[in-house]
Amino acid sequence: MKERQIKKKLQQLLGNNDLDSVLAEMQTFPAKSLIAPLMSCLYQTDEKIKWHTVTLMGLTMKDLACADREAARIVMRRFLWNLNEESGGIGWGMPEALGEIMAETPWLAEEYGHMLVSYMREENYLELSALQRGLMWGLGRLAMVNPDLLLKNNADGYMELYLESVDKEVLGLASRNFGILGIQEAAPYIGTFVDIDHPVRLYQDRCIIPTTVGALAREALSRLEQKII
Repeated sequence: MKERQIKKKLQQLLGNNDLDSVLAEMQTFPAKSLIAPLMSCLYQTDEKIKWHTVTLMGLTMKDLACADREAARIVMRRFLWNLNEESGGIGWGMPEALGEIMAETPWLAEEYGHMLVSYMREENYLELSALQRGLMWGLGRLAMVNPDLLLKNNADGYMELYLESVDKEVLGLASRNFGILGIQEAAPYIGTFVDIDHPVRLYQDRCIIPTTVGALAREALSRLEQKII
């Protein structure tokens, strides 16, 4: 099946919100043939298609990384290039996909985790709020499985800036990340967000969960309290 046909089939299955069917269908194709169709699906405006594509990209790259490490590295460099201003694109969905991929494949996290952190630094700073939300989500996804890697790369230090963001979703996601990482020093700042009822649609465990900035802040504080105990 040609790339365009694979893309059309994936979009159809994803549009039906049938992730299990997509996973079954994916098993009939080589992992390498799925990368480009999945990458194009990251640009979808339908949030279910976009987020399920993030999940599928993580699983596909896990398979590819087992079969061909160098091919997996080439794809990772392609993701990074798409976030580069010189690429001419914007990079929608790329930080989320990078976080998911590295959460699924530890050796890719070891090689490229520092690059995900670099998008908080001045030289690679992502200006658009939508990309910052994706970055905070991607960092949070990786933090759930490999917090030490992020701390080793000073992610918590660079993330402090995002607790001052004018974008409320960024505030909520950054607060959540500090809770996951167990950074007690962030608690006073996070405490000022608990009454913000701005909505956030959080993708977690393959589901989109309606929540708020305040709820994410309270969850973060609860995590921090548990770590003290």
